[in-house]
Amino acid sequence: MGDISAERRRILQSPPPELVAEAAANPGGSVAVIDPAFIGDPNGYVPGEAVQGVWVVGEDGKLTGEFVENPNYGPPKDDFAKLTGSGHWLGWLADQPAAAVRDSIAGILDEQVAGAVVEWIKILDDPRYLTGGRPHPADPDRMTVTRAGLAVSFALSVTSPGHPRETLQGVFTRVAVGLDQPGHRKDRVWLDLRADLDWAETELRERIYRVGHTPGPGTS
Repeated sequence: MGDISAERRRILQSPPPELVAEAAANPGGSVAVIDPAFIGDPNGYVPGEAVQGVWVVGEDGKLTGEFVENPNYGPPKDDFAKLTGSGHWLGWLADQPAAAVRDSIAGILDEQVAGAVVEWIKILDDPRYLTGGRPHPADPDRMTVTRAGLAVSFALSVTSPGHPRETLQGVFTRVAVGLDQPGHRKDRVWLDLRADLDWAETELRERIYRVGHTPGPGTS
């Protein structure tokens, strides 16, 4: 901790030009200090845990000397709360929906680059869902689910042999059909990098009816 404090004192005594510029651009705000050890592209997605803290900026656009530490600073962790806490029925997905999504994404990346290891995944927005079915033969007020799908926007960090760490963003989509026919179920997954969730939701409406007619998992 002493070394960190000494470093901050040094920065205050002689602020680097980029810090001065950031402060001037954020009067009355703050400037975040990001640990490069936890990120890939510093201009891309930055997980909250990678932020060591913030320098407080005065109304005059100058550093006040106050540094507020981030209590959550440390190695980034998975965050699937927006998926698992949605209250939406995910029984078609798996007993552990977060693990199922993580394993699917990790599997796709490993197919693309052998030895790829996902360090963390964060679900960024509320997932989009689509469920189809037909009236239950014995009870018209009930529905027999025949197909289901979801699209989730994500950010993740991945490493692979001979490659630097990468931070990727996009949308993961999974569709399953034949849920009412044990032994005839078909699943398909897509990983659309840099895709927009609204676009993926539109695609989901078409993809949920294409499964069973096109082969294998897809990526783009």
